[in-house]
Amino acid sequence: MKKITIAVSVILISLTGYSQTKTNNLQQNSGQRILGNVTTSGVTIGGYAQVDYNEPDGSTSGDLDVHRLVMLLGYKFNDKVSFLTEIEYEHVKEVFVEQAYISYKVNSNFNVLAGLMLVPMGIINEYHEPTTYYGVERPNVDKYIVPTTWREIGVGINGNIYNASIKYQFYVFNGFSSYKDGVGLLRGVDGLRKGRQKGAESNVSSPNFSTKIDYYGIQGLRLGLSGYFGRSQTDDTTIEDSTVGITMIGLDARYRYQNFEFRSQYIYTKLSDTEQYNTLIGSDLGSEMNGFYGEVAYSFNLKGVEKITPFLRYEKYNTQAKTAGSLVKNLANDKNELVFGLNYKVANGAAFKADYQLVNNAISGSETSKQFNAGIAIWF
Repeated sequence: MKKITIAVSVILISLTGYSQTKTNNLQQNSGQRILGNVTTSGVTIGGYAQVDYNEPDGSTSGDLDVHRLVMLLGYKFNDKVSFLTEIEYEHVKEVFVEQAYISYKVNSNFNVLAGLMLVPMGIINEYHEPTTYYGVERPNVDKYIVPTTWREIGVGINGNIYNASIKYQFYVFNGFSSYKDGVGLLRGVDGLRKGRQKGAESNVSSPNFSTKIDYYGIQGLRLGLSGYFGRSQTDDTTIEDSTVGITMIGLDARYRYQNFEFRSQYIYTKLSDTEQYNTLIGSDLGSEMNGFYGEVAYSFNLKGVEKITPFLRYEKYNTQAKTAGSLVKNLANDKNELVFGLNYKVANGAAFKADYQLVNNAISGSETSKQFNAGIAIWF
């Protein structure tokens, strides 16, 4: 509770003194922008790409990687019905379908969606295009705690309550897979990440519920509250203890004033029945996970739309914040990071990036891991 109180305080502090005129601070991700650009019946295309260079400190060489290349296709059947799909190539050799859903617009405030969709948790999972965040890589809180990119098959509703400056989302999804083909998938080092089913022959043994409420009624500010509740999935319901209960809560804040930007996010996850699950499969899954980051950035305008933005981000995350039974925490999973760098925007939807990353863990006497990162980011 202490950590949740701290996170809430950070968000409330960001509200202090800013009672400016209401404005619509709603950011759009790729899918929302593609469907918004479809003004008549037909197809609209888009995409994004990320090419990285990563060099650990002291190394004589680095790694070059076409990390992501994504194509988006939107189709509008009529004024009410649209379809979006996102096809992603990772590291040139892996292919994924990241989104594939139909949207039915009941009215301007209410939509029904069904298919493979992003789970609304925190900031990055919904807004993960490489030009929407600073740093070459996505924050690690959004890799190990959320975990991005997190998408599952489901059905739900979203919309806006304009008079209250609120955006709402409610969905029912299939959940993380914890046990499949005789193998346990959840573990201490990366929590729930290996359990993402990604719409690929997904198992459904119990429904999971997801919701997010965003408030955008103060100019430049957006606040989010996310929730995810349910159990993991198993392909053999006769095996007791093959699933765990999952409760995930997220708080996030984004603020922009002229050239200054601030972002903060806190994610807390409670897992039940982990002692029995770990005994069954011989795993070390923690009973609680959490992660926090705060980021500041300031942009210097150059010519036209070009700008250069230095940024600083601090992260702290732990996939074994608590453990159940006799399981001893692995302090290597309790990490903090400091990332600082530059973002050079050369066009709307194109940027060069560079940063330096320092990672520590809670093991006494452990050395700081250091890495230089550079890359390009494209979104159209």
